[in-house]
Amino acid sequence: MAVSFRAEQSANKRKTWLLLGLMFVAVIAVVWAAGTLLNFGAYWLVPMAVGISLIGVWTSYWKSDSLVLAMTHAKVVSHEDAPQLYNIVEEVTMAAGLPMPKVAIVDDPAPNAFATGRDPEHAVIAFTTGILRVMDREQLQGIAAHEMAHVGNRDTLVMAVAATTAGLLAVIADVGARMAFFSRRDQNSNPFAIVISLVILILAPIAALLIRASISRKREALADATAIEFTRNPSGLRRALETLAADSTVVQQRSTAVAHVWIESPLDGKSKSMFDTHPPLSDRINLLREMEGLPPVGQ
Repeated sequence: MAVSFRAEQSANKRKTWLLLGLMFVAVIAVVWAAGTLLNFGAYWLVPMAVGISLIGVWTSYWKSDSLVLAMTHAKVVSHEDAPQLYNIVEEVTMAAGLPMPKVAIVDDPAPNAFATGRDPEHAVIAFTTGILRVMDREQLQGIAAHEMAHVGNRDTLVMAVAATTAGLLAVIADVGARMAFFSRRDQNSNPFAIVISLVILILAPIAALLIRASISRKREALADATAIEFTRNPSGLRRALETLAADSTVVQQRSTAVAHVWIESPLDGKSKSMFDTHPPLSDRINLLREMEGLPPVGQ
């Protein structure tokens, strides 16, 4: 393969941890900014903000399978209900060395799929009726491998950490700015530090959203590379993504809360945006073509 999937895995893992590190630095900057505006009296906000954010995100993480299934109207099926689909998922599960997940189907004409669950023992992989209709066995195997890669890479946990940190930044910045507006400021306060603090409180939440979206994109790229490790067949996933790229329909349940779980985001537009949760399908397809030794398309 012209491009090593192991090299892609390593690169995306490094970038994920770098981005999480940047979010941690942003938290420190926001705490400093809030403390500066409140004459260093705002540090009690930190444990309160951390507690609120952790409770909300931990609940979502712990109940992620049932919450996502409810929000997408996915129905768990048995082997008897969908034997061919079950067999495909079982094959990929054995290749990945992971526990067999629950299999669900979403009654939706748009071709798409997702994985959820707090750990491999509580994972669910769901397919829309649309994707089952338009894709052949090799393509569905590539899709199943991509979703199993999300399970194996613990992407639910990674995104929960990113969401927690982004939420923490937003809470501290908002509360700090509101309290600073009504508080008395020491006459000896450094005006330069105050200006810098205000800029940090305004820009940090936006930066957190950008970093969270970037982390989501890296996890998608990592899942593509890991899927090839499971199947040793870039062609199946590549052809599946080409089918998704050629289809213009989007899933009916396209809430922002679960947009990142789908293999193709129902929210991201055709043009590239820093807030997109998924890399452009064209970029993902060309990387897989490069792995097959094929020339890129659309460039």
